[in-house]
Amino acid sequence: MNNFKYYVLSALFVTVGVFAQQEQEKKEPQQGHTNQNKFKQLYDEFSTPNMYRAASGAPGSAYYQQQADYKMDLVLDDVNAKLSGFETITYTNNSPDVLNYLWVQLDQNMRARDSKTPLIESSGIGPAKQVSSYANDYMGEGFDGGFNIEEVKDTNGKPLKHMINRTMMRVEMPKPLASGEKFSFSIKWWYNINDHVNGRGRSGYEYFKEDDNRNYVIAQFYPRMAVYNDVEGWQNSQFWGRDEFALPFGDFDVNITVPADHILDGTGVLTNRKEVYSKEMMKRYEKAKKSFDEPVVIVTQAEAEAAEKTKSTKTKTWKLSAKNVRDFGFATSRRYILDMMAVDINGSTKMAVSMYPKEGNPLWEDWSTKAVASTLKSYSRMTFDYPYHKAISVHAKQQGMEYPMICWNYGRPDKDGNYNDRTKFGMMSVIIHEVGHNFFPMIVNSDERQWTWMDEGLNTFVQYVAEQDFGKWYPGALSEGQTAYPSRRGPAKNIVRYMGGDQNFIAPIMTKGLNTYQFGNNAYGKPGTALNILRETVMGPELFDYAFREYSQRWMFKHPTPEDFFRTMEDASAFDLDWFWRGWFYTTDYVDIGVKDVKAYYVSTKPNKQGKAIVERYGLSEEDLVYFVEEGSEDHEAGTKSEKVSDKSKTLQEYLMDNFSAQERAKMEEPKYFYNVTFNKPGGLVMPIIVEYTYADGTSKTETYPAQIWRLNDKEVSKAIASNKEIVSVTVDPKEETADVDTSNNSWPKEVKEGEFDKFKNKVRN
Repeated sequence: MNNFKYYVLSALFVTVGVFAQQEQEKKEPQQGHTNQNKFKQLYDEFSTPNMYRAASGAPGSAYYQQQADYKMDLVLDDVNAKLSGFETITYTNNSPDVLNYLWVQLDQNMRARDSKTPLIESSGIGPAKQVSSYANDYMGEGFDGGFNIEEVKDTNGKPLKHMINRTMMRVEMPKPLASGEKFSFSIKWWYNINDHVNGRGRSGYEYFKEDDNRNYVIAQFYPRMAVYNDVEGWQNSQFWGRDEFALPFGDFDVNITVPADHILDGTGVLTNRKEVYSKEMMKRYEKAKKSFDEPVVIVTQAEAEAAEKTKSTKTKTWKLSAKNVRDFGFATSRRYILDMMAVDINGSTKMAVSMYPKEGNPLWEDWSTKAVASTLKSYSRMTFDYPYHKAISVHAKQQGMEYPMICWNYGRPDKDGNYNDRTKFGMMSVIIHEVGHNFFPMIVNSDERQWTWMDEGLNTFVQYVAEQDFGKWYPGALSEGQTAYPSRRGPAKNIVRYMGGDQNFIAPIMTKGLNTYQFGNNAYGKPGTALNILRETVMGPELFDYAFREYSQRWMFKHPTPEDFFRTMEDASAFDLDWFWRGWFYTTDYVDIGVKDVKAYYVSTKPNKQGKAIVERYGLSEEDLVYFVEEGSEDHEAGTKSEKVSDKSKTLQEYLMDNFSAQERAKMEEPKYFYNVTFNKPGGLVMPIIVEYTYADGTSKTETYPAQIWRLNDKEVSKAIASNKEIVSVTVDPKEETADVDTSNNSWPKEVKEGEFDKFKNKVRN
């Protein structure tokens, strides 16, 4: 038999399928349709690459970003819980455009008495309401918040025309600002600081009635420049309270005057440390700079408790200077305990810092600063070396919020100092998460107002990696019986309940955060889990980590978009992931892959009915084919399982002699068992098929079929399995790595035992 004939025979079954399809088309002509293939490229969704943003996902040759520098003098009125400020903003127009006006963000206006924020939320009368909520919602006039803008002037003291639209202020310049020019102006303002415990909010104070003191965590406290860029022009979308912030980078010089017995820290270098620290504090600080294993206490609990009682009436000014940051935050109180330790980031020493009241102990003195240090190490490994000189964790009840170099975190023992695992790991996780925000979005500066998931989702993903590191590096943090950190988000199975939920209350990840259902799952859980699955299941850690670092380093101190992330991940890995981005980020499809059918076959040289039909149709000899007989079929008697085709087929013997050497033939084994395994996909989400084949001798083998196996049939696909061992079971996704919402169809033979997912399978099907 010549090679041409072998080629014809190898293509035979494909040809038969094509003929059958053509016959079907003759009978049932169909109209054309738009391309809805799950593997369609994302060109329709993506913007066209240009000189500002390259097709690779990197900043383009003409990429630009604006700069906003601030000089501020702040005064905290502790008696009246009021903050006053005078700031000078120098704005640099690095864009190629001429700007006729500037937009300034006034986020505190969200809490003004005439705020529209409460009006967009649906409300009703329920069976009960907390006392604090009842008082705040229905009694009195409510909190008198919002900015009081006293003046807006140019550097010559001339008033500037300005218009306030809720949380945005448009400032008119004396003349248009040309490309490359700078414009400086000043704003004088004040506002009443809110109680963030009873009234919520990302910043504010906590009041301690027993000693008449407050802990202040202050942010969004100053009029801030909005972003102007190549994607949206001015990002002046209103702040309704949920979507966070889009901010340009700049330099800050800030003087903060507070009561003399307060302990304060914030964004930037403390330039007058020797003036505001006592001699004893300076000695402890110098010791902390050399302590890489344990935190050093700078202000003890006893010292903080003494300050609670004295309440100095004098003031002290703390001076902070920060270069190339997008925002500024600070915390201050006479109740703060302060500790620090050094962190080695590839030869550069950073300081991990914690500030907390006595209510945080013993939990905070044991774990807060260590969690900060561990986070800086993990995130630096996954992205880039942490560039700032410090990272601060501040204890604020019911808070989790982030700013450059500083964040507030919850987690408080009871009054006797007792706490359970939920409190402990909740505190550790929120610290890891909020410190991690230094990387996303404080440095990789995405637009939080538009794409919440780009900071929360990416950060949640790296948080999971950092939590697992923390559990390894500090095993003493784990509770008895735990072998790994109990991460709440990250593992695929933890997102299943959301993914398979009511489609009426699920929105695609690529939705503005303000408009999403189930905000936590949409902005944090699903994108974080998607990236973990992409890393562990689809790409593998080596390829993923390289591409993720490339994205992080390309967009350090810049403003990336979702497309820049998607494109970079593909550009740096040679992995076509459009199918993944579309499914996970642009739709609400869910994963459900099952084993539809498994058929066992044996081979024979005796033709079955279908084999005879093929022989007759194509004018072949019966000896030219090897026949597959399904066990239990009407052709069952055509051969026997023990038949060795290579001994009986002269044609097969000739082919082996003609195409393989003696050494190659000696290594060949003839399979004893043949199976046709059909997988189906009731869920719409394309994913790799991870299959575990278990054999009669107790051994098993796991095979991963790439997601592209679905490219030509979105409903079901088959795999022919040739084996020397009998297969006794087939299991899809045996380790729960794909977020499959229904595992009742994942096994053959079908398992009766309920799995983790099966317990609520009737609730998750849509």
